[in-house]
Amino acid sequence: MLTDNIKVEVANENHVKFVDVILKTIETAAKVRGTGIARRSSEYIAKKIEESKAIIALADGEFAGFCYIETWSDKKFVANSGLIVVDKFRAHGLAKRIKQKAFEVSRERYPCAKIFGLTTGLAVMKINSELGYKPVTFSELTDDEAFWKGCESCVNYDILQRTARKMCLCTGMLFDPNKK
Repeated sequence: MLTDNIKVEVANENHVKFVDVILKTIETAAKVRGTGIARRSSEYIAKKIEESKAIIALADGEFAGFCYIETWSDKKFVANSGLIVVDKFRAHGLAKRIKQKAFEVSRERYPCAKIFGLTTGLAVMKINSELGYKPVTFSELTDDEAFWKGCESCVNYDILQRTARKMCLCTGMLFDPNKK
């Protein structure tokens, strides 16, 4: 199988060299799918990698996929964001492996935090459901203004703004460790 030789691990400073390809892969995927993906700067992604708050997948040293971890509301909420898999590695379960690793790391580092994500993708919704996430209204997610400010770079931000942050094209999904 194509993904058998892919290593999925917590990123570190040695992976900063992949920042440009990560951002390009995210940008290309957003255009192809016509979905809203909040844009992040190269400095932001590099910081996540340097802080070991990112998961990277490499196939014999070649970039294959990525996801990063963010905390909100004084670490009461954790988001696993920016999930991306390079086209040639899709449809082999790599997104699930990356998401599982991000979930495991999030649970280890922030055991009491609620873990959430916003997505328009059915595949991600299925992965999240398998991990124990439930669909929720946006009011059940963090109220941290810094998180919602990140949505400003999404093509669908006007919807979020028009609905007073009650709904958008994304589905909010939440894992609550107190509701296993």
